[in-house]
Amino acid sequence: MKKRVLAIAATAMATMMMASPVMAQDFKIGICNYVDDASLNQIVDNIQSRLEEIGKEKDVNFDVSYDNCNADANVMEQIISDFQADNVDLMVGIATPVAMRMQSATEGTDTPVVFSAVSDPVGSGLVEDLDAPGANITGTSDYLDTASIMKLIQAVNPDVKKIGLLYDIGQDSSTTAIQEAKDYLDKEGIEYVERTGTTTDEVQLAADALVADGVDAVFTPTDNTIMTAELSIYEKFIDAGIPQYTGADSFALNGAFVGYGVDYANLGQKTADMIADILMNDADPATTSVETFDNGTATVNTETCEGLGLDLETVKKDFEPLCTQVNEIVTAESFDDVEK
Repeated sequence: MKKRVLAIAATAMATMMMASPVMAQDFKIGICNYVDDASLNQIVDNIQSRLEEIGKEKDVNFDVSYDNCNADANVMEQIISDFQADNVDLMVGIATPVAMRMQSATEGTDTPVVFSAVSDPVGSGLVEDLDAPGANITGTSDYLDTASIMKLIQAVNPDVKKIGLLYDIGQDSSTTAIQEAKDYLDKEGIEYVERTGTTTDEVQLAADALVADGVDAVFTPTDNTIMTAELSIYEKFIDAGIPQYTGADSFALNGAFVGYGVDYANLGQKTADMIADILMNDADPATTSVETFDNGTATVNTETCEGLGLDLETVKKDFEPLCTQVNEIVTAESFDDVEK
């Protein structure tokens, strides 16, 4: 298990106006990421940068220990145990599986947990209510408005007959979204076919099966397993002329036609604000509302759009009435690669 420890510390110091110096507050934070993918990494990066900013503003030291369990339950268990041994003041769980294990591990203790990228905090049992979590845990949710994505599909192809649902059946983040997609498609009288995978190899086979199924479009929710495999499957759909609609802009970054959902950079920054409020201002997680976000941003991969033979300006015109904004992106492995 590879572990890197980052010390995020304030550099500003008060001028020596007093007889004795004022010591900065120190807080130890443990962050565990579920898997190495563009969405979750973007959250972690923004948590760290925002904490650094707050530290400088408030003369506070945030000592952050970060690790990634890469979807391995045993590694996740060890990381959390290490955080407990280090007596961290707060744990941060990125994605539902990590948040759930942290909640269980800290039960009966004073260690608060802040989660991020949990699509269904109530349904997964993490909180009792979004406005009143009811336990020593709160955080930010990337809840997906599935019906809005279905409407995007219909806007581009009003005559769509069959939609493929591509997801990992073991991902809690996909459960509600897939059921909502089925309900919507049943109501609209549109056929659908489900293909699932729990590993990258299985996801590749599932993508091949959807092509063979002759689907008109593919829908993938905020599923970390599919996200991890996206770079290995997006060209299959382009070659077959099948647009893939997904639940995060990171999928579009990695080649999918469209990503629709929350701004993960903003999600990370808001998560850091919650962390700071709990540690610095004694905010009570049990009464701190889970933060949700507007799902109105569509991100179109312009290279994939061209590869599918679709006109970008027409697609944007079709999307604009259904979104708060439409962004463009090109295929890359990470957001940093695009910015460079």
